[in-house]
Amino acid sequence: MQKSFVITLIIALIGAIVIYALSTNVQLVVSFIAGVMLASLIFTFVPSSTATDSNKPYVGPTMTLYVGNLPYRVHEGEVKALFGEYGPVNSVRLVRDRKTGRRKGFGFVEMSETGAKKAMNKLNDYSFQERTLKVREAKSQESDPSESNKED
Repeated sequence: MQKSFVITLIIALIGAIVIYALSTNVQLVVSFIAGVMLASLIFTFVPSSTATDSNKPYVGPTMTLYVGNLPYRVHEGEVKALFGEYGPVNSVRLVRDRKTGRRKGFGFVEMSETGAKKAMNKLNDYSFQERTLKVREAKSQESDPSESNKED
């Protein structure tokens, strides 16, 4: 059984007890319980259009941006909101130190290509939470060809 359904059931029972204590009308109590349960079913099983639309990744051409000099306490949602002003954002990844788990002050934002170009122009050298951001196109993750010969 879903947790939200159980919570709704508890709320319906508490509400029914309160209504019955105030008015001994059983029909009113049954109507209240039916209304709460129906509302619960609607909110549980009918998807919200805004929730599904915001989670869909941008499908067109994308670009990954390097974002440097980020505040150490910034969260992915704050960066997504900032870059989202210039176009659809697919993902935000803030890099952390493997040993300490603390953020290193830089990250990557994947977003629509046109939005990324706008964001680079507007947000490079932009003051964000008392830090001056450095925004540029990220280098590809392919390894440097000179490093592949180190086995020799």
